[in-house]
Amino acid sequence: MNAKIFVFKVPMKKLLAMLVGIIALQAIAAPRERPNIVFILADDLGWSDTTLYGHTKYYKTPNLERLAKRGMLYTRAYAASPLCSPTRASIMTGQSPARIGITTPDCHLPEVRMTETVQPKAPPYKKSLMCISATRLDTNYYTLAKALKADGYATAHFGKWHLGPEPYSPLQQGFDVDLPHWSGPGPAGSYVAPWKFPAKIHFLPRAPDEHIEDRMADEAVKWMAANKDHPFFLNYWQFSVHAPFNAKPALIEKYRQTVNPKDPQHSPTYAAMVESMDDAVGKLLSEMDRLGIADHTIVVFFSDNGGNMYDRVDGTTPTSNLPLRGGKATVYEGGVREPCIIAWPGLTKPGSRNDTVIQSEDFFPTFVKLLGLKAPPGQVFDGVNISDTFAGKPLAREAIFTYFPHSPPIVPDVLPPAVTVVAGDWKLIRIFYDGENGAHGYRLYNLKDDLGERNDLAAAQPDRVKQLDALIEQFLTDTKAVTPKPNPAYDPKAKVPPVKPKKIPAKKPVSPGSQRLKLEGESDEGV
Repeated sequence: MNAKIFVFKVPMKKLLAMLVGIIALQAIAAPRERPNIVFILADDLGWSDTTLYGHTKYYKTPNLERLAKRGMLYTRAYAASPLCSPTRASIMTGQSPARIGITTPDCHLPEVRMTETVQPKAPPYKKSLMCISATRLDTNYYTLAKALKADGYATAHFGKWHLGPEPYSPLQQGFDVDLPHWSGPGPAGSYVAPWKFPAKIHFLPRAPDEHIEDRMADEAVKWMAANKDHPFFLNYWQFSVHAPFNAKPALIEKYRQTVNPKDPQHSPTYAAMVESMDDAVGKLLSEMDRLGIADHTIVVFFSDNGGNMYDRVDGTTPTSNLPLRGGKATVYEGGVREPCIIAWPGLTKPGSRNDTVIQSEDFFPTFVKLLGLKAPPGQVFDGVNISDTFAGKPLAREAIFTYFPHSPPIVPDVLPPAVTVVAGDWKLIRIFYDGENGAHGYRLYNLKDDLGERNDLAAAQPDRVKQLDALIEQFLTDTKAVTPKPNPAYDPKAKVPPVKPKKIPAKKPVSPGSQRLKLEGESDEGV
C-alpha cells in the first residue's frame, strides 16, 4: 500500500496566528506562578536616615544596600501621610487617608470612631476647625492580605500594626498569623527586654536583654522556613526606629565613639536603632538565600513617614532630614518622602534607580495587576499599577496627593491643616483658610530646583497655583474627604500660647538626657 502525503498550504499570517493561539492556550492551562512577597515597613525612618541616597555618613545600612543591589531604588517614593497609621492603612487598602478617614495615628485609643469628623470648636487663634480622625481600619475594606489569602497565599504579620486592636487586628484583616498581636504605636515599654506587653498576649523575651527587632526577625524567619514550599505573604512591619529611644548598649557605645557634633545626625542611640533595623532586614535576606527562594520572592522596603526631628535623645534631636525640609508630622518633603526599594525577580533590574513619583497607595493595585489577584466589584484604588516603572517607562498619572488636616502644636515647621499635590517637579501646599479674608493659603515649590522647599513661588506663579489647586479640589471631591471648616471663633488678635517640652520622669529614662514631646492622643510609646 502506497502511503500518500498530503500537503496543506497555509498562509504565513494565518499560521502565525494559529501558533500564537496555541501558545496562549498553553499559558492559560499552565499553573500560574505565584511569587512570595516580603513587605518590610520601617517606622519613622526618614529618607536621609539610610546610606541609599548619600545623605548620611553616621548611620550604617549595609543590608539595605544589599537589597538595593537586588532590585530598583526609588528616589521619589512618598508616604500617603506624614504620620504612621494613615500610611499603613493606605498600604493595606490602596486608598488615600482622605477616603479612608484615618488621618492621625489614634488607632490605639479606646474610643472607636469609624469615620472622620470635624472639630466642633477650636481656640480663637486658629483659623480652621481641624478634622478628628477615625480610629480603626474597618474590616469591610478589602485589604492586600485578604486578596492574597483568597488567592491561596499563607499570610503573616510581624511587628507593629497600629490600625486597631481586636476586632480590627491583623487576624481580622486577612492574616493567618499576628505576632506579637500588639495594637500600640511602638514597642511596649522598650526595645530591649524586659518589655511591657500585656500578659494576655503571652509574648516574653527569650533572654533578659533580648532586642525586640532581633526577636521579630527570628520569628519571621521561622515562619518563612515553615512556608517555603507554599506561596506566602510575609508582612514585616518593624517597630524600629520609632520612640521610645533606646538600643543595645554596646551599639550605643560604638556610635558614641564616632559622634561628630557638626554632623546634623549625631545621636548615638538613634544610630544604634538604625543598625538594629538594618540587621533585621539582613536576617530576612539571608534566610531567603539559605532556603533557595530569593529568585521567586518579591521584596519591598518602605517607611511610613519621615524622620523624627522634634523629640529629644542624647541631648539632641533623634535625627535630621536634611537636605529635606521638615520631618515627621509635616507635609514638607522631610515628612513624606521615603526610602523605597522594590526587588521583583525578573521584572526589576538589579542595582537600578528610578526617579518616578510613586506613593504608598500604589503597592496594592500593582500586586493586583501583576499577580492576577481578584478584587470585589466596584473596588476603588487611589493608587495605580506602577509596573511600567520596572521597565523604565513613565506613568500616565498626573499627580499624587498628601492629605493632612491636622496641626500638631509641637512640631517645628508645622503648618495648619493642609493638603498637597505633587505633579512632576512642582509641589503645591493648600493651607485651609490660612489666606486673606478666610481664603485658603498656598505655598508653591519647584522640587527639582529647590529640594529643601525654601523658595515659595506661589505669589510669582498664580496661574500654576490655580492649575494645581484644581487638581487638589478634584482629589478631595473624588475621595469624598471630610475637610476642615473655617473657625467661627477666630480672632486675629488672639495670641498663640507657647508650647513647653515635657521632660520624661527620672524613673523612666529612655536614654541619657532624653525628652519626649507628646502629640494629642499619644501614649508613652509616641505616635
